[in-house]
Amino acid sequence: MEQMSGRGEEGLTLIVRKPCFNLPTGCPDCLPVYIYLKLANLHFHLDFNLIYPESDIIPYVETGNYVAYNNERGGVIECLRQDGILDLDTEFLSVPEWVSAKSMVSSWLADAVMYELWLGTDGGSAQKVYYSDLPWPIGKVLYFKKVHFVKLQLGINKENAERREEQIYRNANLAYGALSTRLGDQNFLFENRPSSLDALVLGHLLFTLQVLPETSVLRSKLLEHSNLVRYAEKYMTELIEVGTSSLPSSSSARSSSGASSSAPRRGPYNWSSKPKSKQKKEKTKEEKTFKRRGKYFVGAQVVAVLLFLTLMGRGDDAEVELDDDEGYDYSE
Repeated sequence: MEQMSGRGEEGLTLIVRKPCFNLPTGCPDCLPVYIYLKLANLHFHLDFNLIYPESDIIPYVETGNYVAYNNERGGVIECLRQDGILDLDTEFLSVPEWVSAKSMVSSWLADAVMYELWLGTDGGSAQKVYYSDLPWPIGKVLYFKKVHFVKLQLGINKENAERREEQIYRNANLAYGALSTRLGDQNFLFENRPSSLDALVLGHLLFTLQVLPETSVLRSKLLEHSNLVRYAEKYMTELIEVGTSSLPSSSSARSSSGASSSAPRRGPYNWSSKPKSKQKKEKTKEEKTFKRRGKYFVGAQVVAVLLFLTLMGRGDDAEVELDDDEGYDYSE
């Protein structure tokens, strides 16, 4: 069932995006890998990369001189399997139903999460997961850039937006129904033992329940399947809450700002209701001049960002119009 090479025994480190929403990582790509390692009962270190929020190499694992990146050979889990470091799937690869179910989760449910995170909600969850540690103007620019990229990836334009939305939710609902029937009252989806399919599904369920807002359409569709919700709740307790107790301290986070050993608390959560007053000192003429120039500089930056967003928005419209002429057909 499980294969572990000598390299895996040296000690493995999983690098993910930061913890939030009471999860060890708020990233929908990172969470399944974390759960996969937990299902395998593999001891590993958890580290955070807060420097490159949009990098497609995250998550990745390191052990000795070995590194497996998210953007290589089908992702981290597949790299670990192909390289003989960790494999929970050997006996399932020849089972058509298992292969079909994994393909469904990797396409229909992955598309649904992508749509909800970037287009179907107000974007608050996405900004907290990816951009909350960046300066506001940079975070906003990266957010709108990602929204444009997601529209292209999902094949959404002005003409088909409503039809694509209906199709995405319809496929997700079909996937939930199939998974709910398959799971029944078992502990795992196939042969009552874990595989990468369970890791993908649990990662999706926990992300949808914990990260997406209560107004989420996808979340409401998931809540209609009580056994899937119980399945997620069971492993939230057994894998996630237990795992977060061993999260690394801020000194080990791969960022100049660090990451806390639990869901990061920012802003007013760490402020007292009555902050201490500072003793006032009279500013010199040079200090006043410097402060005034600083305000002008910040104002100029804000104007530049707004102009950039405006021009990018016009460019997006032009590209969408070009897409309309290509004649894409997403009907089933």
